[in-house]
Amino acid sequence: MLVKTYASSCYGIDAITIGVEVNITTGTKYYIVGLPDNAVKESLQRIESAISAIGKRMPRQKIVVNLFPADIRKEGSSYDLSIAVAILGASNQFQPIDLHKYLIVGELSLDGSLQAVRGALSIALQAKKDGFEGIILPIANAPEAAVVDGFDVYGAQHLKEVINHLSGQEKIIPLKMDILAKFSQQQDAHEVDFADVQGQENIKRALEIAAAGGHNLILIGPPGAGKTMLAKRLPTILPPLTLEESLETTKIHSVAGQLNTNDAILTIRPFRAPHHTISNIALVGGGANPQPGEISLAHNGVLFLDELPEFKRNVLEVMRQPLESRNITISRAKFSVDYPASFMLIASMNPCPCGYYNHPEKSCTCTGQTVQRYLSKVSGPLMDRIDLHVEVTPVAFKELSAQKGNEKSNTVRERVVLARAQQAARFSGAQNTYSNAQMSPALVRKMCRLDEGSQQLLKSAMERLGLSARAYDRILKVARTIADMEGSDHIQVQHIAEAIQYRSLDKANWAN
Repeated sequence: MLVKTYASSCYGIDAITIGVEVNITTGTKYYIVGLPDNAVKESLQRIESAISAIGKRMPRQKIVVNLFPADIRKEGSSYDLSIAVAILGASNQFQPIDLHKYLIVGELSLDGSLQAVRGALSIALQAKKDGFEGIILPIANAPEAAVVDGFDVYGAQHLKEVINHLSGQEKIIPLKMDILAKFSQQQDAHEVDFADVQGQENIKRALEIAAAGGHNLILIGPPGAGKTMLAKRLPTILPPLTLEESLETTKIHSVAGQLNTNDAILTIRPFRAPHHTISNIALVGGGANPQPGEISLAHNGVLFLDELPEFKRNVLEVMRQPLESRNITISRAKFSVDYPASFMLIASMNPCPCGYYNHPEKSCTCTGQTVQRYLSKVSGPLMDRIDLHVEVTPVAFKELSAQKGNEKSNTVRERVVLARAQQAARFSGAQNTYSNAQMSPALVRKMCRLDEGSQQLLKSAMERLGLSARAYDRILKVARTIADMEGSDHIQVQHIAEAIQYRSLDKANWAN
């Protein structure tokens, strides 16, 4: 007898529906066809044990399991439940009702219990798009799938529950969730706040500018100056995630297996801080079975690279293209997958190997050549993609011990949101441009026109300070953001003057 069910699998961050056909005929062997990987081939052993655990029997006949489309490679263990249901139906051990209405995914344990799978949100979204009325999946994945509105989500703990539901004996109650209420309640669930930082007002100002314009930023200063503490608080002043951004970010984390089963949806912007020993594949994504890397897990959030010169040079270089295109394409011989990677890069570094170059109190033991060699570990093309270079100095004891009330993150974020709103209106007709940092050279010329005084100041600064040519566009973009923060339609002299201050590493002979 032939029985057909439907499962699903993720490719990139999107899912594709996979048909499961089971035919039982005279014979003795089991076959799985349709380009299955080892995890899929091994499923029959798990399925046999799970079927026995619920008092059913595995047919001792020829079983052919066909996964279609046959030209797409099937990976992972999410097909277990769908295959088990089809085998039981094909062997007449239960009579399924309306089987075609459900998409069925889940990994089976030997005792018949269901284990969570990756990509439940992507799978549920695709199932609704393909016209299924509901999805049956492990109960651990049910809150994530229930994010999809107008779609029935049935969470089960055991194979027996699924069989009882499909036969009409004992229906599973679909899970309902008010996702908008949950989303709005958890948008401010940050554990840190800008008010925790004593002093460093100039650095806070630079971070606010970076947040307002979506600019990449690097913090340069001695150990203990507060670089990491400041960077960790950047997400608290970024605009809240929109529901669309949240869904996209959740899909990435779910596919990567990084989503906590207690979280139905990500409500705050991600902050990723990989160690400097990370490989290039772990950073940008890939592998034999491609998975999202750290740059994709930081999508719509912040990627923080602490001790930037300690990262391997080839690891940093593979990040250059995604910084511009805001996505990464992982190509293999027979297929390719795309992962979004629109993130803010925040990096930190010491100014020299000993860490005390330009320190106001401690002496640096490094020669000028040593400092230059240390700084050159970060290539010019990568620095070209970082808009703000900010020198961080230690906080004086007087400021550390002060009892004054510092400005909270929510207050700063309100100003950032206003600046972003101006940019959204300005770029409403521009494709894939939402902030000043994303402006193309053509848009920079159009949106960042200078009066004569500003032009002369910028020309003088580039000549006198030895600023590089690549700094020109970066200064204009940052100046445009500073003007937006002040509600100014035009870039003025003071905006250019402040933007110039944020190009420390472009100054000639900075480390000599």
